[in-house]
Amino acid sequence: MSIIEKAASRIDQQRQAATPASAGNAERDPIAGEHPGSVLVAAEPISAGQPATAAEAGAAMAPAPASATTRSGARRVQLDLARMREQGMVTAAGGRTNLLEEFRVIKRPLLKRAFAERAPHKNPGNLIMITSSLPGEGKTYSSINLAMSIAMELDHTVLLVDADVARPSVMRTLGLPAQRGLMDILVDDSIDVSDVLLRTNVETLAILPAGTSTPHATELLASSAMTALVHELAHRYPDRVIIFDSPPLMLTSESRELASHMGQIVVVVEAQTTTQHAVKEALHRLEGFENVNLIYNKTRDLPGIEEKYDYHYG
Repeated sequence: MSIIEKAASRIDQQRQAATPASAGNAERDPIAGEHPGSVLVAAEPISAGQPATAAEAGAAMAPAPASATTRSGARRVQLDLARMREQGMVTAAGGRTNLLEEFRVIKRPLLKRAFAERAPHKNPGNLIMITSSLPGEGKTYSSINLAMSIAMELDHTVLLVDADVARPSVMRTLGLPAQRGLMDILVDDSIDVSDVLLRTNVETLAILPAGTSTPHATELLASSAMTALVHELAHRYPDRVIIFDSPPLMLTSESRELASHMGQIVVVVEAQTTTQHAVKEALHRLEGFENVNLIYNKTRDLPGIEEKYDYHYG
């Protein structure tokens, strides 16, 4: 049985096991029209790894001005953590919630692979791409929550890259204005990463915006400049995880070009909405890539935003 057939079979099993209340009460996420709540299904089997440590909750959340410049030249932006929690996102300041615990389960195997030994010709495991078949399935929401969860680690830092250059949504979702970013670096070799990188009041989290829109995005993502940039991001800091919020697989060619640089790929699938055909087609476009996993984004009929998330391995 192929990886596509295995993934489709698991999604079928999850749908058959879904309760009527879950199917009939799906709510749209107020941020970007995405379904909150998920089940993570591995297209390739992965283990849950070691349990999270209690020390994660001590992640630094130092206040900062809305816009400032650090000594390294990177500007600093202020994330509204209270607003993020109200909209169902992971924050250490929000206390111990189901959402926080469940993202700990998601990140464990990803982190294990991120820093595992690899063959010289393999892409670095700390490059993780989050994508979906179609828009609105929850990829940006999942990207931000995963980044926030990893930022709570004591031994790792995280860089969140908005690589959905045709329809960037990371900055908008976080309530931040659009900025220069990824595309500007690739177009203008005089621009350094540090010129456009945004430090945040979550001390272990930085953001690289999508930057200026261009009709040549596919070519730029396939260019030697992108290869050099990705290599620099992956190796500049040994403790860093880089998460790319990618374009949907079935709408653009940029996502496959981006996938060619990645060490791990996560495909978000919206429950009760994404068809099995769409999932198969999306995974077909990733045929040949290793470490492909699925997040099955499934709303549950439970009170409280943070309790509508159920992420586990199928």
